[in-house]
Amino acid sequence: MQALFERYPLIERGLPYIGLGDFPTPLVELRELGKLLGVGSLYLKNDGLSSADYGGNKVRKLELLLGEARRRKVREVLTFGFAGSNHAAATAVFARRLGMSSISMLMPQPNAAYVGPNLLTSMNAGAELQQRNSAAGIAAATAATVCRRILSRRGAPMLIPPGGSSPLGCTGFVGAAFELARQLEGQPAPDLIYVAFGSGGTAAGLLLGLNALGAKTELCAVQVAEPKYVNERKLRRLYRQTGRLLEKLDPGFPLKPLTKDRYHIIDDCLGPGYAHFTEEGMTAVRRMKDLEGVTLDGTYTGKTLAALERDAARGVLANKSVLLWNTYNSQPLAESTSELDYHRLPACFHVYFESNVQALDRTLPDSVAG
Repeated sequence: MQALFERYPLIERGLPYIGLGDFPTPLVELRELGKLLGVGSLYLKNDGLSSADYGGNKVRKLELLLGEARRRKVREVLTFGFAGSNHAAATAVFARRLGMSSISMLMPQPNAAYVGPNLLTSMNAGAELQQRNSAAGIAAATAATVCRRILSRRGAPMLIPPGGSSPLGCTGFVGAAFELARQLEGQPAPDLIYVAFGSGGTAAGLLLGLNALGAKTELCAVQVAEPKYVNERKLRRLYRQTGRLLEKLDPGFPLKPLTKDRYHIIDDCLGPGYAHFTEEGMTAVRRMKDLEGVTLDGTYTGKTLAALERDAARGVLANKSVLLWNTYNSQPLAESTSELDYHRLPACFHVYFESNVQALDRTLPDSVAG
């Protein structure tokens, strides 16, 4: 956030920011992969290394969201996701670092090698984990949990939306756009940025920051969750609400309208649904690992790279400067959780340890799959 705060100090004064991550994250050229794909120049913004505790894109959002929780002096936060949610695990880890407890309301998902380590990471951070089979069940369980906390005089937990994608959370990725601009100082902005589109906050924040900087970059948001969870309407709403927040904090912040030429939602790489791996995504994951030594995942970043590779195969990236934004945690959770007993988790989560992962996940080396 430092580059944004230096440009707009009134924003820094008005935001409940608390530093949690290791920024700036690396910006590296993917020479071998770019050459193979025929891309003009290909870069990786590696948010997988955003923290030694738990990396990925959620750290930037939690710097604001948990900062707000601390400002409110709440004891506990409550958030949402699917069973293997990176966001839920990151929230548990960083809430504990700040002396708060956390609750995760989770829904079932297809099994994958990363699900178990994320659940164990949350458990090890002291999170209360609940699973329900539907959005209605999640809503009812949330209401009941909040009521119990109030009646126990512990106080209501602060709710954090799925993926941390609120206007406050999105502000973390406005800062990310300014961070990227500083790293590129003296060089033109990328022609295109490819990023996973799961809850919308990362894409909305980047778009707002890029527009404020006057960059002509087109953002390619690759759909990795069903449209009922994330869609163009939500993207535009988050963009608008986040912009109003920043403009209110500093009237000098350049809030520009979001025009259609600034973004493109790629909606045909999702496959059967959220967390269902695809052949194209897994091929992309293996290629990235083999050529560049970077670990991606089958739910988010593999599908994002697959979309980029398909566009490259069509020849539309031949003379372009392209950036892939890695949102996946790069810390080896399987190693740090291997000694933990999954039986300490609620029984509804045991299936992720006692059944096979999906077939496409089993085709990967352990270091890539988990």
